[in-house]
Amino acid sequence: MSQQETKKQNLNIDITPEVAQGVYSNLAVISHSPTEILLDFAQIMPGTPNANVRSRIVMAPSHAKRLLSALRDNIEKYEDQFGTIIDPAQPATMPYDMSNIGKA
Repeated sequence: MSQQETKKQNLNIDITPEVAQGVYSNLAVISHSPTEILLDFAQIMPGTPNANVRSRIVMAPSHAKRLLSALRDNIEKYEDQFGTIIDPAQPATMPYDMSNIGKA
């Protein structure tokens, strides 16, 4: 392993206590310009017409593509450990036989 590869593996990331608490988001809006990808993380409460943007991330398209790859990899690892993530936008499949319902 080269010295440059070793340096890449020894990245230290500092985080303040405020940032470490995180920000809750149940809505993400993604937009772009020719040079940037914008990720707005928002929170919308039931019964309210407005979503409040809690955090905005601006990144280069090449970084966004790497983020997409890292998210895909981490979701696969998550599902391997905890099971398939159910997408509420997809129709749910019933875990039992519904063919006898309504038959006398």
